[in-house]
Amino acid sequence: MGISNALLPSPSEIWLRLTSSGEILWKDFQQTFLKSVLIGYAIGCGSAFVAAILVDRIPFLRRGLLPIGNLVSALPIIGVAPIMVMWFGFDWPSKAAVVVIMTFFPMLVNTVSGLAASDAMQRDLMRTYASSYWQTLFKLRLPMAMPFIFNALKINSTLALIGAIVAEFFGSPISGMGFRISTAVGSMDLDLVWAEIAVAALAGMLFYGLIALLERAVTFWHPSVRG
Repeated sequence: MGISNALLPSPSEIWLRLTSSGEILWKDFQQTFLKSVLIGYAIGCGSAFVAAILVDRIPFLRRGLLPIGNLVSALPIIGVAPIMVMWFGFDWPSKAAVVVIMTFFPMLVNTVSGLAASDAMQRDLMRTYASSYWQTLFKLRLPMAMPFIFNALKINSTLALIGAIVAEFFGSPISGMGFRISTAVGSMDLDLVWAEIAVAALAGMLFYGLIALLERAVTFWHPSVRG
């Protein structure tokens, strides 16, 4: 027995909706991706990177920040999103706050691990050159950490989009991918739902691909890229 088009539209119907609803899809893309995702992604990854430097510099913070970060990363998004909406309102800042929470811990853990990737002989060599902590950090440890950092950036590129869309289910202005999916499902407008999903999937792939290309340009020396 075939599946009804009311439940699963054909590719041609989805494509027709994509081409005929460009204005709606672009407005939703701007609200979700260009605001919530990119801003939350930048704040979450940037603040986690700074926190990782502090954790590396001050061992006491390693015992304090990492367990807290682990706790925050374990919080379910469906529990956090309504709270963020109450704190920051229905517009994009509450969705960006959810993205910050979702992207902070992966970036923190990967950066801390990356900063520890250089071996003792390399660090001893820097000390023989009388290098300061910051010279060793920028000339040795950060370059060695780049594969770890980009791994976190790629992971977070997908987490950020998922987090922003799911967060819009719990309160949003009259635009956004999550808002549109939620309302369109309620009205059985499933070709619009699949059109939104297609746009989200394409945006996620392009975002991931852009970061992967940047990784190849920055870590061209690494065996995983040269090989």
